[in-house]
Amino acid sequence: MASTFSTDLKLELMATGENAGTWGTKTNTNLNLVQQAIAGFEQITLSSGSTTSLVMSNAALSTARNMVIKFATITLSGATTVTIPDSIEKFYIFDCTAITNPTNLTIKTASGTGFVTNASKIFAAYADGTNLKEVSLDTLGGSIGTAGIADDAVTSAKIADDAVVSAALADNAVLTGNISNANVTTAKLADNAVSAAKLARKFTISTSSPSGGNDGDIWLQYS
Repeated sequence: MASTFSTDLKLELMATGENAGTWGTKTNTNLNLVQQAIAGFEQITLSSGSTTSLVMSNAALSTARNMVIKFATITLSGATTVTIPDSIEKFYIFDCTAITNPTNLTIKTASGTGFVTNASKIFAAYADGTNLKEVSLDTLGGSIGTAGIADDAVTSAKIADDAVVSAALADNAVLTGNISNANVTTAKLADNAVSAAKLARKFTISTSSPSGGNDGDIWLQYS
């Protein structure tokens, strides 16, 4: 019975009684292939506007077996695709930091789907045998605690105009000490924003004397 090859990493699966005298060589080859899958790094040169197909060959070092794929410096002026072979299950890290116009790059399986790189950054993904799935921040579980956010991490430029609404603020969230003198201007106040109930002093105008003065005069009172 002849040797066969594993589905995902294409390692040689030696049959009993086969490869007499060469087991050591073939075993070392298999170990190198496993090493490439776990710790392999390779730089790949793309061609703008075309498809680059990574390969996974039986019992031989191959581009698609590497754990980390870094794309060489390039400007992508048109739709560009990188494919990995179908029917393999594997984790990948794609380094796209040297790519200009990364939104023109799609990384996918040969016959299935994948994802578009939306920035010149590093992407994690896994092949499930059919498609390539990006592992992005918005798909990960867990949450970021207050202690994990630097004091100066959230700036005005990072907050959309309509992001902070009244319902999102606790009753005592905005204190006088948190507001600089120049922050609240007339242009920022709605016509009905300041009511008598919100003023420390309430002023009233009357023509009746509050304390024995002459009626008919105009009196300004506050309370």
